[in-house]
Amino acid sequence: MSDILVLFYSRHGSTRKLAELIANGIDSVPGAQARLRTVPPVSTVCEATASDIPDEGAPYVELRDLEECAGLALGSPTRFGNMAAPMKYFLDGTVSQWLSGALSGKPACVFTSTGSLHGGQETTLLSMMLPLFHHGMLVMGLPYAEPGLMTTTAGGTPYGPSHHAHVDNRGPVTEQEAALARAMGKRLAQTALRLAGASA
Repeated sequence: MSDILVLFYSRHGSTRKLAELIANGIDSVPGAQARLRTVPPVSTVCEATASDIPDEGAPYVELRDLEECAGLALGSPTRFGNMAAPMKYFLDGTVSQWLSGALSGKPACVFTSTGSLHGGQETTLLSMMLPLFHHGMLVMGLPYAEPGLMTTTAGGTPYGPSHHAHVDNRGPVTEQEAALARAMGKRLAQTALRLAGASA
């Protein structure tokens, strides 16, 4: 089985839901399995520490998860049109994987959730792509062959799956958003398997 890492940060649960849907898409592909991981929050208080194990949900990511994965789906909520600080903090600590080329040649995609419909979904997705390019990853999006991209009235972009959670973060993931997230996971897994077969 090829492990596809679904790495996310989620404050209110919307990005986590997208991660789970992408994982469903990955798991639908024979020979692939999703490995759900999250990053710990960061604090401006230097003495503040988080538990080594989250109270609930996915375990915290370890650098070996990056090294062992055959592909990566990276997700974060939008913070002023950019990825959230906890995700950026984690990525800033991957220099040894960059130097070793641990992620080079592996496929990757990105996903996000925003409080407002035009609150920076696409710029957040682009901000997450930049470190993946530096790692030498093969960054992929969602093609318009997915009919939901043309009909969605909520989230969903060619740069990657997205969700409009509304300002109160209570907006449910729509069926179109869910279908696009599952399609992204499936596409990522299929690509990872093809690349693994080509290099074998």
